[in-house]
Amino acid sequence: MRAVGKYIILVDISRKESVSATGLLLSGDDVSAMRYTNAKVHRVGDQVTVIKEGDEVYYDKSSSFKMMIEGEQYTIISERDVVMVT
Repeated sequence: MRAVGKYIILVDISRKESVSATGLLLSGDDVSAMRYTNAKVHRVGDQVTVIKEGDEVYYDKSSSFKMMIEGEQYTIISERDVVMVT
């Protein structure tokens, strides 16, 4: 499997709970309601310039779509949907 063009294949990072910067514990529902989420980069297309496999990125969930590939669920996004690399 390989991504083409400016597409990126992600593996979701599941987090049941998160803690905000002020120490507030957020439930899974609170986290899923946020516009941006993070995931680990599995594969990058041949035209992706800044992001590498293995990076953890934050991206706009509304611009992504999910696919089942060989029994595994992956998220597909375009490079322009990435807002931060950690």
